[in-house]
Amino acid sequence: MDKKTILFIATPGWPFILPPLVIGLALLFFGWYATSAILILLGLYIAFFFRDPMRVPPQGDDIAVSPADGRVLYVDEVDHAAFPGGRARRIGIMLTIFNVHVNRAPLAGTVQSIEYKPGKFHNALFDKSSELNEHNRIGLASRHGYIEVRQIAGAIARRIVCYVRQGETVERAGRIGMIRFGSRTEVYLPIGTEIWIQKGNRVWAGATALGRVLANARQS
Repeated sequence: MDKKTILFIATPGWPFILPPLVIGLALLFFGWYATSAILILLGLYIAFFFRDPMRVPPQGDDIAVSPADGRVLYVDEVDHAAFPGGRARRIGIMLTIFNVHVNRAPLAGTVQSIEYKPGKFHNALFDKSSELNEHNRIGLASRHGYIEVRQIAGAIARRIVCYVRQGETVERAGRIGMIRFGSRTEVYLPIGTEIWIQKGNRVWAGATALGRVLANARQS
């Protein structure tokens, strides 16, 4: 089992899950049934939030997979200096408190950069939240070109967790971090990427194909 997950629960979740479960079970012995039930149910909900199921990516190492569970907010093109020609394809994914919140690598590669930026906690649906809100940028150097995942905090999500370090190699669909309690995730791909999804689609981290990064995408 990956050290980032234990019993299909994301490792950062255990400090939140165990206290209400342990206290709730202990209160059973003192006859505090109502309080015990509330604490146990709370612990089970937190475990549900931090769930981390196995994901199997589609075949093809040039196929970028979704970095997050949720619904696609937008698919567009934006200025981005790290990409050839200064432009990139951007896909924004909105997560609710009911989604799995573990982020995964869209392609295999080496972590080229990690940039954490403090900021506001606006609603993640707010268009400028990707720039104004607290966020973490993870740049990956893949054999198909540079890509980037941006973890964005929201009005409820106020804790970004990054699992990887600069220079580390990650597999496609490998765990790279998580955001607690509702948020937004963006992925930036080379401008020539053949995109297969559209606004409104439901996607699953590590399992949903976003599109194919074409051989000439790096020069487009």
